[in-house]
Amino acid sequence: MSKGPRPTLTRTHPVRPLGDRRPCGDHGGMTDFALSFDAVAAQYAAARPGYPPQLFSTLEDLAGVPLHGRRVLDVGAGTGIATRLLHDRGARVVAVEPGPGMGAQLRSSLPRVPLVRAAGEALPFAAGAADLVTYAQSWHWTDPARSIPEALRVLRPGGALALWWNVPDSPWSAEQEQRLAARVPGHHGFGVAVDTESLLAEFAPAAARAHRRIEWTRWVPIDAHLAHLGSRSYFAALGPERAAPLLAEERAELLARFPDGELEEHYTVELTVALNPA
Repeated sequence: MSKGPRPTLTRTHPVRPLGDRRPCGDHGGMTDFALSFDAVAAQYAAARPGYPPQLFSTLEDLAGVPLHGRRVLDVGAGTGIATRLLHDRGARVVAVEPGPGMGAQLRSSLPRVPLVRAAGEALPFAAGAADLVTYAQSWHWTDPARSIPEALRVLRPGGALALWWNVPDSPWSAEQEQRLAARVPGHHGFGVAVDTESLLAEFAPAAARAHRRIEWTRWVPIDAHLAHLGSRSYFAALGPERAAPLLAEERAELLARFPDGELEEHYTVELTVALNPA
Protein backbone atom coordinates (compact mmCIF):
# COMPACT_ATOMS: atom_id res chain seq x y z
CA MET A 1 0.00 0.00 0.00
CA SER A 2 1.28 3.43 -0.89
CA LYS A 3 2.15 5.63 2.05
CA GLY A 4 1.37 8.78 0.09
CA PRO A 5 3.63 11.82 -0.23
CA ARG A 6 6.07 12.47 2.57
CA PRO A 7 6.80 15.96 3.87
CA THR A 8 10.18 17.63 3.51
CA LEU A 9 11.27 18.81 6.95
CA THR A 10 13.85 21.51 7.60
CA ARG A 11 15.52 23.02 10.65
CA THR A 12 18.18 25.72 10.79
CA HIS A 13 20.94 25.75 13.41
CA PRO A 14 23.30 28.61 14.32
CA VAL A 15 27.06 28.72 13.86
CA ARG A 16 28.96 25.51 14.70
CA PRO A 17 32.54 24.62 13.73
CA LEU A 18 32.79 22.08 10.95
CA GLY A 19 35.43 20.10 12.81
CA ASP A 20 38.18 18.03 11.28
CA ARG A 21 36.56 17.05 7.99
CA ARG A 22 38.83 16.65 5.03
CA PRO A 23 38.04 16.92 1.35
CA CYS A 24 37.68 13.77 -0.69
CA GLY A 25 39.32 15.43 -3.67
CA ASP A 26 42.92 16.39 -4.33
CA HIS A 27 43.47 20.07 -3.59
CA GLY A 28 45.90 20.18 -6.47
CA GLY A 29 42.86 20.84 -8.68
CA MET A 30 40.37 18.69 -10.58
CA THR A 31 41.09 14.98 -10.14
CA ASP A 32 40.18 11.87 -12.06
CA PHE A 33 37.56 11.26 -9.38
CA ALA A 34 35.98 14.65 -10.01
CA LEU A 35 35.84 14.17 -13.76
CA SER A 36 34.48 10.65 -13.33
CA PHE A 37 31.05 12.23 -12.81
CA ASP A 38 30.84 12.73 -16.57
CA ALA A 39 30.23 9.00 -16.99
CA VAL A 40 27.13 9.12 -14.76
CA ALA A 41 25.85 12.60 -15.57
CA ALA A 42 22.25 11.57 -16.38
CA GLN A 43 22.09 9.36 -13.29
CA TYR A 44 23.53 12.18 -11.19
CA ALA A 45 20.86 14.58 -12.44
CA ALA A 46 18.04 12.14 -11.72
CA ALA A 47 19.12 10.70 -8.38
CA ARG A 48 21.01 13.37 -6.45
CA PRO A 49 19.02 15.22 -3.78
CA GLY A 50 18.25 18.89 -4.20
CA TYR A 51 18.26 21.47 -1.41
CA PRO A 52 15.47 22.76 0.85
CA PRO A 53 13.99 26.24 0.26
CA GLN A 54 15.24 27.29 3.69
CA LEU A 55 18.82 27.05 2.42
CA PHE A 56 18.23 29.88 -0.03
CA SER A 57 16.36 32.01 2.51
CA THR A 58 19.29 31.56 4.90
CA LEU A 59 21.74 32.40 2.12
CA GLU A 60 19.86 35.63 1.41
CA ASP A 61 19.96 36.55 5.11
CA LEU A 62 23.70 35.93 5.41
CA ALA A 63 24.54 37.63 2.10
CA GLY A 64 22.35 40.60 3.01
CA VAL A 65 20.61 40.72 -0.40
CA PRO A 66 17.76 38.89 -2.12
CA LEU A 67 18.67 36.42 -4.85
CA HIS A 68 16.18 37.94 -7.28
CA GLY A 69 18.04 39.93 -9.92
CA ARG A 70 21.49 39.20 -8.53
CA ARG A 71 24.39 38.15 -10.76
CA VAL A 72 25.36 34.66 -9.60
CA LEU A 73 28.20 32.41 -10.75
CA ASP A 74 27.38 28.82 -9.80
CA VAL A 75 30.79 27.15 -9.93
CA GLY A 76 31.09 23.39 -10.25
CA ALA A 77 27.46 23.48 -11.32
CA GLY A 78 27.43 19.84 -12.41
CA THR A 79 24.07 18.95 -13.95
CA GLY A 80 22.49 22.14 -12.64
CA ILE A 81 20.71 20.99 -9.48
CA ALA A 82 21.55 24.16 -7.53
CA THR A 83 21.65 26.26 -10.70
CA ARG A 84 17.98 25.56 -11.34
CA LEU A 85 16.97 26.43 -7.79
CA LEU A 86 18.94 29.69 -7.90
CA HIS A 87 17.36 30.51 -11.26
CA ASP A 88 13.90 29.75 -9.86
CA ARG A 89 14.54 32.31 -7.12
CA GLY A 90 15.06 34.95 -9.82
CA ALA A 91 18.87 35.05 -9.81
CA ARG A 92 20.71 35.87 -13.03
CA VAL A 93 22.79 32.71 -13.00
CA VAL A 94 25.79 31.70 -15.08
CA ALA A 95 26.71 28.03 -14.63
CA VAL A 96 30.43 27.23 -14.51
CA GLU A 97 31.30 23.55 -15.03
CA PRO A 98 34.56 21.92 -16.23
CA GLY A 99 33.13 18.48 -17.08
CA PRO A 100 31.77 18.14 -20.64
CA GLY A 101 29.32 15.37 -19.76
CA MET A 102 27.93 17.16 -16.74
CA GLY A 103 27.77 20.40 -18.70
CA ALA A 104 25.87 18.73 -21.54
CA GLN A 105 23.30 17.43 -19.06
CA LEU A 106 22.91 20.94 -17.60
CA ARG A 107 22.51 22.52 -21.03
CA SER A 108 19.81 20.02 -22.02
CA SER A 109 17.74 20.74 -18.92
CA LEU A 110 18.47 24.47 -18.60
CA PRO A 111 18.96 25.67 -22.19
CA ARG A 112 18.43 29.35 -21.31
CA VAL A 113 21.02 29.46 -18.54
CA PRO A 114 24.48 30.53 -19.79
CA LEU A 115 27.09 27.80 -19.36
CA VAL A 116 30.84 28.40 -19.23
CA ARG A 117 33.32 25.54 -19.18
CA ALA A 118 35.89 26.44 -16.54
CA ALA A 119 37.16 25.50 -13.10
CA GLY A 120 37.11 27.50 -9.90
CA GLU A 121 40.84 28.17 -9.95
CA ALA A 122 40.57 30.21 -13.18
CA LEU A 123 37.22 31.95 -13.64
CA PRO A 124 36.97 33.69 -17.05
CA PHE A 125 35.12 36.74 -15.74
CA ALA A 126 36.05 40.34 -15.13
CA ALA A 127 36.83 41.62 -11.65
CA GLY A 128 33.70 42.57 -9.75
CA ALA A 129 31.40 40.85 -12.23
CA ALA A 130 29.30 38.90 -9.70
CA ASP A 131 27.14 39.62 -6.68
CA LEU A 132 27.40 36.03 -5.51
CA VAL A 133 29.66 33.06 -6.20
CA THR A 134 28.23 29.71 -5.16
CA TYR A 135 29.72 26.24 -4.79
CA ALA A 136 27.04 23.60 -4.24
CA GLN A 137 28.63 20.28 -3.35
CA SER A 138 31.74 21.12 -5.38
CA TRP A 139 34.25 23.33 -3.57
CA HIS A 140 36.17 20.35 -2.13
CA TRP A 141 37.32 19.57 -5.70
CA THR A 142 39.29 22.83 -5.89
CA ASP A 143 42.58 24.16 -4.59
CA PRO A 144 41.43 26.76 -2.01
CA ALA A 145 44.71 28.67 -2.25
CA ARG A 146 43.61 29.54 -5.80
CA SER A 147 39.82 29.25 -5.76
CA ILE A 148 39.24 31.58 -2.78
CA PRO A 149 41.26 34.54 -4.19
CA GLU A 150 39.69 33.92 -7.60
CA ALA A 151 36.18 34.02 -6.16
CA LEU A 152 36.96 37.25 -4.30
CA ARG A 153 38.40 38.75 -7.50
CA VAL A 154 35.22 38.23 -9.52
CA LEU A 155 32.96 39.37 -6.67
CA ARG A 156 31.94 42.98 -6.33
CA PRO A 157 32.87 44.65 -3.02
CA GLY A 158 30.38 43.39 -0.47
CA GLY A 159 29.49 40.38 -2.62
CA ALA A 160 29.28 36.92 -1.11
CA LEU A 161 31.00 33.58 -1.59
CA ALA A 162 28.66 30.74 -0.54
CA LEU A 163 29.81 27.15 -0.04
CA TRP A 164 27.48 24.33 0.88
CA TRP A 165 27.19 20.56 1.08
CA ASN A 166 24.41 18.06 1.68
CA VAL A 167 25.91 15.77 4.34
CA PRO A 168 23.88 12.55 4.85
CA ASP A 169 23.35 11.77 8.51
CA SER A 170 20.43 9.36 8.72
CA PRO A 171 20.56 7.06 11.78
CA TRP A 172 21.68 4.23 9.48
CA SER A 173 24.17 6.23 7.37
CA ALA A 174 27.23 5.43 9.47
CA GLU A 175 26.63 1.68 9.15
CA GLN A 176 26.24 2.03 5.40
CA GLU A 177 29.47 4.00 5.09
CA GLN A 178 31.31 1.33 7.08
CA ARG A 179 30.05 -1.35 4.67
CA LEU A 180 31.03 0.72 1.64
CA ALA A 181 34.47 1.48 3.08
CA ALA A 182 35.09 -2.25 3.47
CA ARG A 183 33.77 -3.23 0.04
CA VAL A 184 34.29 -0.39 -2.43
CA PRO A 185 37.76 0.49 -3.78
CA GLY A 186 38.50 4.19 -3.56
CA HIS A 187 35.73 4.85 -1.02
CA HIS A 188 36.18 8.23 0.60
CA GLY A 189 33.03 8.58 2.69
CA PHE A 190 30.76 11.57 2.77
CA GLY A 191 32.77 13.88 5.04
CA VAL A 192 33.36 16.38 2.27
CA ALA A 193 32.26 19.54 4.08
CA VAL A 194 35.85 20.73 4.54
CA ASP A 195 37.08 23.00 7.32
CA THR A 196 35.97 26.16 5.58
CA GLU A 197 36.58 28.33 8.64
CA SER A 198 40.32 27.63 8.67
CA LEU A 199 40.72 27.87 4.91
CA LEU A 200 38.83 31.15 4.64
CA ALA A 201 40.75 32.55 7.61
CA GLU A 202 44.00 31.66 5.83
CA PHE A 203 43.18 32.81 2.30
CA ALA A 204 40.53 35.52 2.93
CA PRO A 205 41.33 36.85 6.40
CA ALA A 206 39.46 40.13 5.90
CA ALA A 207 36.19 38.47 4.82
CA ALA A 208 33.39 38.35 7.36
CA ARG A 209 32.17 34.75 7.69
CA ALA A 210 29.09 32.94 8.94
CA HIS A 211 28.13 29.28 9.10
CA ARG A 212 24.72 27.62 9.37
CA ARG A 213 23.40 24.07 9.47
CA ILE A 214 20.03 23.23 7.90
CA GLU A 215 18.49 19.81 8.46
CA TRP A 216 16.01 18.26 6.06
CA THR A 217 14.69 14.89 4.96
CA ARG A 218 13.32 13.14 1.91
CA TRP A 219 11.66 9.75 1.41
CA VAL A 220 12.80 7.70 -1.58
CA PRO A 221 12.56 4.12 -2.87
CA ILE A 222 15.62 2.00 -2.14
CA ASP A 223 16.44 1.83 -5.85
CA ALA A 224 16.50 5.65 -6.02
CA HIS A 225 18.87 5.72 -3.06
CA LEU A 226 21.11 3.16 -4.79
CA ALA A 227 21.10 5.29 -7.95
CA HIS A 228 22.29 8.16 -5.77
CA LEU A 229 25.08 5.99 -4.38
CA GLY A 230 26.01 4.87 -7.88
CA SER A 231 26.49 8.50 -8.90
CA ARG A 232 29.21 9.03 -6.27
CA SER A 233 32.65 9.53 -7.75
CA TYR A 234 34.19 6.31 -6.45
CA PHE A 235 31.38 4.17 -7.91
CA ALA A 236 31.54 6.09 -11.19
CA ALA A 237 35.30 5.55 -11.35
CA LEU A 238 34.80 1.77 -11.05
CA GLY A 239 32.56 1.57 -14.11
CA PRO A 240 29.17 -0.19 -14.31
CA GLU A 241 30.46 -3.78 -14.45
CA ARG A 242 32.44 -3.49 -11.21
CA ALA A 243 29.91 -1.23 -9.48
CA ALA A 244 26.82 -3.40 -10.16
CA PRO A 245 27.61 -6.32 -7.79
CA LEU A 246 28.64 -3.93 -5.02
CA LEU A 247 25.38 -2.02 -5.34
CA ALA A 248 23.47 -5.32 -5.38
CA GLU A 249 25.08 -6.24 -2.05
CA GLU A 250 24.05 -2.90 -0.61
CA ARG A 251 20.52 -3.34 -1.94
CA ALA A 252 20.20 -6.62 -0.01
CA GLU A 253 21.43 -4.91 3.17
CA LEU A 254 18.90 -2.10 2.80
CA LEU A 255 15.99 -4.42 2.02
CA ALA A 256 16.74 -6.34 5.19
CA ARG A 257 16.39 -3.10 7.17
CA PHE A 258 13.62 -1.50 5.08
CA PRO A 259 11.50 -4.40 3.77
CA ASP A 260 8.80 -2.09 2.37
CA GLY A 261 11.38 -0.77 -0.13
CA GLU A 262 11.30 2.86 1.00
CA LEU A 263 13.68 4.76 3.26
CA GLU A 264 14.12 8.19 4.77
CA GLU A 265 17.28 10.09 3.87
CA HIS A 266 18.24 12.72 6.40
CA TYR A 267 20.66 15.48 5.46
CA THR A 268 22.36 18.40 7.11
CA VAL A 269 23.27 21.19 4.72
CA GLU A 270 26.54 22.78 5.86
CA LEU A 271 26.49 26.38 4.59
CA THR A 272 29.30 28.90 4.89
CA VAL A 273 29.08 32.44 3.55
CA ALA A 274 32.04 34.85 3.29
CA LEU A 275 31.54 38.52 2.40
CA ASN A 276 34.07 40.18 0.10
CA PRO A 277 35.52 43.20 1.90
CA ALA A 278 34.27 46.50 0.50
